[in-house]
Amino acid sequence: MRTIDFTPLYRSAVGFDRLASLLESAARTSQENGWPPYNIETTGENAYRIEIAVAGFKPDELNIEVKENLLTVTGRKTANDDAGANRTYLHRGLAERDFERRFQLADYVIVTEAALDNGLLSISLKRELPEALKPRRIEIASSASTLIEGKAKTKAA
Repeated sequence: MRTIDFTPLYRSAVGFDRLASLLESAARTSQENGWPPYNIETTGENAYRIEIAVAGFKPDELNIEVKENLLTVTGRKTANDDAGANRTYLHRGLAERDFERRFQLADYVIVTEAALDNGLLSISLKRELPEALKPRRIEIASSASTLIEGKAKTKAA
């Protein structure tokens, strides 16, 4: 695994240490196995969806948790009691192993909904900026003199 040196970034930028640690974390986690497969898509200007293939998992075997901008999806398979001792598999290709997937969320991204349908777990996310961070129009005050009926009139102080 190749290590990236962020020292030049630290010399000229202040406050980007979190970004560097995110990049390092992404480089480490990209080496993990690819199970279960997932998609990340944008569904609008500030809306996203993560779809994870969780065939064979029931809703009560899945857990979705968000803590400090980290979305963690875990699947814990319960014992297959209904399988019984009389089942003989010639091939068993359906994975029934536990998993944990982590997704780093940007600031102000929240989970709005989760649904399980046809073996796909869909998690909807939305970026909601606080009012203080949203762009707002600033009115420009006019100068001390105003034009009234074609004549310049100076405001009294």
